[in-house]
Amino acid sequence: MADRRTFLKSLAGATAGLTLATPTFSQEKSSDRLGEVLPKRKLGRTGEYVTMLGTGGYHIGWTTERDAQEVIEASLEGGVRFFDTAESYSAGISEERYGKYLTPKYRDLIFLMSKTTGKDAKTVRQHLEGTLKRLKVDQLDLYQVHAISTQQDVDNRIEKGVLEELLKAKEEGKFKYLGFTGHQNPFAHAHMLDRTKDSDIFDAVLMPVNVLDETYFSFTKNVMPKALDRNMGILSIKSLADGRFFASKKEANWTSDDPVIPNYLSIKEAMHFVWSLPVSVLISGNENATYMREKIALARSFAKLSEEQRLALVEKVKDIALSGKVEYFKQKES
Repeated sequence: MADRRTFLKSLAGATAGLTLATPTFSQEKSSDRLGEVLPKRKLGRTGEYVTMLGTGGYHIGWTTERDAQEVIEASLEGGVRFFDTAESYSAGISEERYGKYLTPKYRDLIFLMSKTTGKDAKTVRQHLEGTLKRLKVDQLDLYQVHAISTQQDVDNRIEKGVLEELLKAKEEGKFKYLGFTGHQNPFAHAHMLDRTKDSDIFDAVLMPVNVLDETYFSFTKNVMPKALDRNMGILSIKSLADGRFFASKKEANWTSDDPVIPNYLSIKEAMHFVWSLPVSVLISGNENATYMREKIALARSFAKLSEEQRLALVEKVKDIALSGKVEYFKQKES
């Protein structure tokens, strides 16, 4: 018991301030012409409120077209109004499917985000124009510098005019807000924040947030406090470690004899853990409507975990986290 108390105390110190920054919810129940909308959280300093659950665009690109359409429809019916995609998702197919099944009828209801992997100004502009065309929109709500991987990657993109070009595009009205993303290296994220600390160029940051993250190469510890200090919106991904919390994932040829779910946690605990932190939206990728509806139900049932409950879950899986195998997407710089 003494060791457990010491562990919990050390974790509480490491994440001090995070759980104190309770996400700001919209005070009124929201509905639109499609029905009741999921609870909304404030997106940092933008003043926008976004649904606490967002639909991930990666799965929209690789699943079947029928399943993609059904996921979009289930999202809308269930009250999701945040939709994520990127030009790199299945070579633009994700964006094309949104442009076919989402934006023609529902653009006025949704918060729409896409991203560019461009490493230089010319490529970024090409990606942005292609994205707008595929999505069949004139303006995005949020556009993001996508998949930064190392501190050198950050420096290279800045030196090759990526941020300058994006600021021009923003002034032209191509998008309202700017952010950046990545899932490999928290210190690349921290470096981007340091490189732009005097400009307030970024409104949001996307990164992994899950029950394993706080123990191993952590975005929650190394990035979230910096972003919150700048009043940025936190967009969380990898809440189930890209499916590696489960016993198997056929798309990745992944198998585990000791899966996080159900041996240590439930899906509900894993997702409620994330929502108990000051994230604006949890973005969830789902390849079929059944999975999407399951996540919507978990959002509607959310009750914030206490600090002790949250840290107890971290302790349950700390040994798995330290192995580094489940969060395979994290790559330390050499």
